[in-house]
Amino acid sequence: MAFFTSAPTAYFGSFSPLNEISLPSSAFNPLKLPPYWPWEKVKIGSLSVSPMGFGTWAWGNQLLWGYQESMDTELQQTFNLAVENGIYLFDTADSYGTGKLNGQSEKLLGKFIREFQGKKRVQDDIVIATKFAAYPWRLTPRQFVNACKASLDRMQIEQIGIGQLHWSTANYAPLQELALWDGLVAMYEKGLVQAVGVSNYGPKQLVKIYDYLKARGVPLSSAQVQFSLLSMGQDQLEIKNICDSLGIRLIAYSPLGLGMLTGKYTPTKLPPGPRALLFRQILPGLEPLLSSLREIAQRRRKTVPQVAINWCICMGAIPIPGVKTVKQAKENLGALGWRLSSGELLELENAGRKSPRRMIQNIFQTRAWTGREQKLRIMREDERRRANFNVWDETIVECSREITDISPMVLLKGADYFIEREWGDEKEGNVCERSKKQRRLASSCSAS
Repeated sequence: MAFFTSAPTAYFGSFSPLNEISLPSSAFNPLKLPPYWPWEKVKIGSLSVSPMGFGTWAWGNQLLWGYQESMDTELQQTFNLAVENGIYLFDTADSYGTGKLNGQSEKLLGKFIREFQGKKRVQDDIVIATKFAAYPWRLTPRQFVNACKASLDRMQIEQIGIGQLHWSTANYAPLQELALWDGLVAMYEKGLVQAVGVSNYGPKQLVKIYDYLKARGVPLSSAQVQFSLLSMGQDQLEIKNICDSLGIRLIAYSPLGLGMLTGKYTPTKLPPGPRALLFRQILPGLEPLLSSLREIAQRRRKTVPQVAINWCICMGAIPIPGVKTVKQAKENLGALGWRLSSGELLELENAGRKSPRRMIQNIFQTRAWTGREQKLRIMREDERRRANFNVWDETIVECSREITDISPMVLLKGADYFIEREWGDEKEGNVCERSKKQRRLASSCSAS
């Protein structure tokens, strides 16, 4: 399967993304190209990937997405369609899957890669970005490396494309945070991953881990956060600016706002399950944004989800919309091969700001800088460059101070709920007992 890297010509703008097309030719047979034009590549560290990936959170999640094993056949068809059309980036996590299905997303991805009926070169180009959970019992670098090895075993692959820390523990377990960072370093140095990244990191911690890894000779290649027209507040835009300045690739999860930006739902037509509670709060105020999306989609002969995803691409992020069906994959692929104009981007952002409610940020995302902290950060960076401070010592002090900024119990309660509902029956350790130790550590730090 051939993919073209040359710039698109004037022909490309007039084609429908859902029909196979061919370029005009007089003496030769028409040159058949994939319908979604996967010529464009972007960099994540040293890796070249498609400008959009697909997320696999739903592949095994029964609680939120209603997964059943009977869906596996269509999931495989969805995967094949994506790869055949140049989508080589797939995001997953070792925690994706409910209860006994823990890790199911990784298992399915590995199976689909092995069984893909295509050229071996294409299989080799597939980049798996998986996230390793900061479980309370993963307290040492070795335990984090073992988590990486377990993911490799589940997928039956030799090397992971991007190994990511799923969330930061700095707000409630700063010492564990440093051990996890060392785990990222170790898995990179051992060749278990080609690149390392983070997920749900706020601006402050993102700069800290970038500095820490850089001092160890490990580049931070990606930062994954919730980023969409529903989630473009001060924190997210600050994260984007930091990524741009440091050469970190921003990966945008939930680019469709869990489905709110698809145009499928209304205050009287809600999705089943827990999402309905969130949708009921946010959808009533979304009409200005959804109206702008519909108008632009109509002018462009696109769909509302395609416009919303294309906004992320135009912002320099790699969106990873979740897919469960062939129909969803086809529609999402239509977000490629074209760009919103600057006027359309401004129109959408203005409409987004009119929405009275935004997406709730992930409870594990660390918070942004205040104005005073920003000035102090710049001063500290200048001092560190002059004095060549030890990053490890400075980070311990910073993390210890930061624990006073937010009640550690708030985050720990969220973590306990999350662990109980999604991963309660783990064999690696006693969740309850270790959570108590984490609480004692957090309480002692916040009291000091």
